Amino acid sequence: MLRDKLNEALKDAMRAKDMAAVSTVRLILAKLKDQDIEARSKGNQTGISDADILVMFGGMIKQRNESIAAFTQGGRQELAAKEQAEIEVIRRFMPQQLDAAGVEEAVRQGIAATGATSVKQMGPLMAWLKANYAGQMDFSQVAGTVKKALGG
Repeated sequence: MLRDKLNEALKDAMRAKDMAAVSTVRLILAKLKDQDIEARSKGNQTGISDADILVMFGGMIKQRNESIAAFTQGGRQELAAKEQAEIEVIRRFMPQQLDAAGVEEAVRQGIAATGATSVKQMGPLMAWLKANYAGQMDFSQVAGTVKKALGG
């Protein structure tokens, strides 16, 4: 379970005196706690699932990539490097990303599973992909592959 891995990683980073990893894992755990509190308000007493945690990781990485672009444009390379280091720590907890061939195969499996035949049926296919491949692909880029596969 990802929660256990995060807690163990925090302990390991503290033992190794890896302060960059300690601060990043603490940020992750704080964000996770916020997400759990929000889930409780919606009736989910057990907190968010591992799939939701992977989606959270994707959002954290996207946010840091945007910060890197802003810092680089502003000439603040040291801050951009800090953000990049945080991305590397977050990626340690994510499954390996699928390559282009893997994404195409996943889309083919999704089409077979959902019966999608046109771009109009892209919604259920994307939902299936997110449910089965959370954290393994960048869904903003997958949309192009899906449209191509559906003839859009």
